[in-house]
Amino acid sequence: MSIWDRLGDFITRISSSTSSGVADVVEAVRTVFSGDADLRRRVAFSVAMIALSAKMAKADGIVTQDEVRAFQEIFEVPREQRRNVARLYDLAKRDIAGFETYAERMAQLCGSGHSNCAMLEDILDGLFHIAKADGLVHEREGQFLHRIAEIFRIEEAHYQSILARHVDLGAADPYVVLGIERGKPFEEVRKRYRKLVSDNHPDRLIARGLPQEFIKIATTRIAAINAAYEMIERGLRHA
Repeated sequence: MSIWDRLGDFITRISSSTSSGVADVVEAVRTVFSGDADLRRRVAFSVAMIALSAKMAKADGIVTQDEVRAFQEIFEVPREQRRNVARLYDLAKRDIAGFETYAERMAQLCGSGHSNCAMLEDILDGLFHIAKADGLVHEREGQFLHRIAEIFRIEEAHYQSILARHVDLGAADPYVVLGIERGKPFEEVRKRYRKLVSDNHPDRLIARGLPQEFIKIATTRIAAINAAYEMIERGLRHA
């Protein structure tokens, strides 16, 4: 049975047997998948992305076709399961609980409990990918994403690095993208760059519980990291 079949069964169960608030959803993920930690991580990531995408759409007030396509780039949902995914999206969107409550519960479900948790960064990255799909991150989306980062315990400097990956690199500081202070020796820059590339290797992302489709987003992340490093290297060479 595929991850989407399991997720579809799960959504059907919570839709029919609970009031479908965020607490019910989180508890159901823990209970239904208690015997399979790897599957629980994958389902938890998918549930968090779907639910927080819905909350971001509600906060912004508009869902564009570009954003729908961006969501589909992260999740290539089989046709027979699209209705179930839409049900979870609508449940989250209708839930009277605010997005901060959702973010807090999703952080407990998916996070490590430490600051700058890699899986929570992955969720934030996916939300950025959807938010910028229509060409820019709107003010309300920016406020939403920044608050999500705070709840996820993503430190401000780290958040700025994530943000810089999602703007036009021509307007971004490549040192911010790499998360390293300007003026550091090039050897330290290279060391930081290599660590980022290693940390974002597809095998590591899959091991964290990300669906295969998310690797497409990870390649965009790596591209921004590579571009920043090359910009710094060119600048130092011509200095």
